[in-house]
Formats: sequence, C-alpha cells, structure tokens
Amino acid sequence: MNFTNCTMSYLTLVSRGTTPVESAPISQSGSFDPFPSKPRFAPLRPIRHWLENIKIQDSKFAHRLCQLIPAQCPFERDIKVFGRVLFHIPPLCKLNPFYEELVSLRFQALCYLADECGEDVSAYC
Repeated sequence: MNFTNCTMSYLTLVSRGTTPVESAPISQSGSFDPFPSKPRFAPLRPIRHWLENIKIQDSKFAHRLCQLIPAQCPFERDIKVFGRVLFHIPPLCKLNPFYEELVSLRFQALCYLADECGEDVSAYC
C-alpha cells in the first residue's frame, strides 16, 4: 500500500466519523492491535480444538481426568542442602503446548463432579 492509499483510507475513516484507533482490530487477548498479523501456521490447533470440545458427561471419566491431570506442576522443586535453598526448578508444565487446555479440562471435570454429581472435590485439590 503506498502513501496515497494510506491517506485515502484515513480520510475515509475520518469522513465516517471514526478514527483509525476506533476502527482498528482488537486482538484475541482483547488489547488494541494496530497491525493485525497474518494467520499463523498452527499445526497443534486441531488437537487444541479437540481438547477444548471434550464434554464431560460421565462421573468415571471425570474422576479419571482429575486423577491423571495434576492440580499443580509436579516438576517444580526447591533443591535444599542443610536447610538452605541452592536453586529453584521452575514449573516446566507451562512449556507444554496443551497446558491451558488440560487445566481447563480438569476444571470442567471438577465442576461436573461438584455440580452434577454432588460430590466433595476437596480431595482432588
């Protein structure tokens, strides 16, 4: 796009009573994005979509999910010697590309057990 096209699009927006900031797209995170990006190559998107669309309708399945997906990252550790922390291993679970989807699935399972089955889920927390 050359300079005249930019100027013309700006003048068109101003003549409609809007400013470029008002008409600029909003990103998925909800923040202002003045330069929207092109669709990115996302080979893991089908698996993420599949995980997001799993419906929990069985208490056995919900129990199994709560047992398999940990409530907190099992890899996070403090290495101590003589009571002093030598170093801290950060939570490596966030490196998992499906971390958010799995946490959401565990939360859905807990909600199903608490709301639909009326069970006490404090043992899973």
